[in-house]
Amino acid sequence: MSDDGALVLFSGGQDSTTCLAWALERFPRVETLGFDYNQRHRVELDGRAPLRETMAAMNPAWFRRLGRDHTISLDALGRVSETALTRSTEIAFESSGLPNTFVPGRNIIFLTFAAALAYRRSLGHIVGGMCETDYSGYPDCRDDTIKALQVALNLGMDRRFVLHTPLMWIDKAQTWKMAKDLGGQPLVDLIVEDTHTCYLGTRGERHAWGYGCGTCPACDLRAKGHAKFVAEAVME
Repeated sequence: MSDDGALVLFSGGQDSTTCLAWALERFPRVETLGFDYNQRHRVELDGRAPLRETMAAMNPAWFRRLGRDHTISLDALGRVSETALTRSTEIAFESSGLPNTFVPGRNIIFLTFAAALAYRRSLGHIVGGMCETDYSGYPDCRDDTIKALQVALNLGMDRRFVLHTPLMWIDKAQTWKMAKDLGGQPLVDLIVEDTHTCYLGTRGERHAWGYGCGTCPACDLRAKGHAKFVAEAVME
């Protein structure tokens, strides 16, 4: 089996859904991977299967290319992190300047497990939604971190993996635009209606940009990005 396929870190949120569409446009075989670490917003995990099915139905090529889905339980990460994403506490900024939603080492752990799975599945490409343009300052989302980790994984597994971060240098408005360029208005509508980004796991209120509490950092970024995306589309 060739290693020209891709494994997408797919949480069921806006960014990972956009990344999945990006991968489906580029690779002949695409599999997805989700992580359950007892996150407060684990409601997004419940939406992963319906999202995959709907995206596959949007495009015959996507249907042919979309392969298996995998879920890995990382309970230990939730137990050791003690953050606002893994326990019921108010979201706030720490003295370090980082929000207390930062789960130390999360992306490093995710990508390490992803590489181990990709090794077994003969997938040479790993795709993640990390971004340091519009983000909360998480150090494991930085491009330097991802590049360093790619080197470490390739050395440690004696295999050439390429870590792709298609959102790294674009803001949230451009992420919305990327989704439209990849899947048209149907993909934008799917992201609005069925993806979940809110850190609190709130699905009660429907906003123009989707469902969420509307106040947490994730909702704030998504809302501002959507407003800019809509405004720029009107001006075109």
